[in-house]
Amino acid sequence: MSRSHCWLVLSLLGACSGDSAQARVDEMKTPQGLESVSLITPADNPLTAEKVQLGKQLFFDPRLSGTGTMSCSSCHLPELAFTDQKAVSKKDDGKDNTRNSPTMYNVGYLDRLYWDGRATTLEKNVLAAWKAQIGGKPEEVAKKLAAVDGYSKAFQAAFGGPPSEDTIVKALASFLRNLRSGGSAYDRMQAGEKGALSEAATKGYELFTGKAGCLVCHTPPLFTDRKFHNAGIGMDAATPDVGAAAKNAFDDPKLTGAFKTPTLRDVAKTAPYFHDGSAKTLTEVVKIMAGGGKQNPHLDALLAPRLAAEPLTDAEIAQIVAFLESLTGKVEFVPPTLPK
Repeated sequence: MSRSHCWLVLSLLGACSGDSAQARVDEMKTPQGLESVSLITPADNPLTAEKVQLGKQLFFDPRLSGTGTMSCSSCHLPELAFTDQKAVSKKDDGKDNTRNSPTMYNVGYLDRLYWDGRATTLEKNVLAAWKAQIGGKPEEVAKKLAAVDGYSKAFQAAFGGPPSEDTIVKALASFLRNLRSGGSAYDRMQAGEKGALSEAATKGYELFTGKAGCLVCHTPPLFTDRKFHNAGIGMDAATPDVGAAAKNAFDDPKLTGAFKTPTLRDVAKTAPYFHDGSAKTLTEVVKIMAGGGKQNPHLDALLAPRLAAEPLTDAEIAQIVAFLESLTGKVEFVPPTLPK
């Protein structure tokens, strides 16, 4: 964050000094390793510390759900890099979701959200998930929050008005936009710190960027190309998930079975893997992907089994896994206290 941006945020807080104000601004600093990419922020929802802090409270508040028992954090746990260790999550109504809960870290850099890319902004993603996943009823929730003094004051400070569907969504999106992970061992290595990576991770990095070809789709610093590829996952099901080809996504048959390239940052914390949660370990994932994915008529050409002549050994796969583990960010996250 630039000095001028820092000064602006502090001014918006109404205090250019003070530990509490500075702590809130510190949470908005760009993590090590992500300096070269910019957050995607809509003009009608500029990022401020007030919105981020309010969104943080709302993310953990079950009062946003239909039953009053489920929050956004029920499927996105901080200690699991904002995932939940389940193949698919339960919805507020007790039914299973259809896809795995992805990490929320660094989603503010993505121009397409959801596994199939159907949401073009975080705000659209938040509103859809609020209604579909946790059964939220925006008008009822807004009235409920307006009756809570702490929330009433927080919304006034952040938006100059009472809670509404629009401001609740914008606050949640602001929190997620600022939810960033960096400062990993990999980032420290890139910054010149000797010994930041273990010997195994260093060899894994060489394989990742060389022989294994992982770099083609998992591009630093986000470790995703932000594109959609068919790797064959789930395509052997009786009724395969068409992914990005769906009419409410890209509506393009050429993207049948294609899903967003997931970030590999913090991937050691986000098992199980793939959009259907079908892979339990990173070792399993590396074997599948290094082997060219799973054959199907729509398999992405980038995933052709280029290693057929010289496949990865078990030792090399373990080294790539060691490198992936080095992408775990240095993030200190303290859950909020909710207004009563």
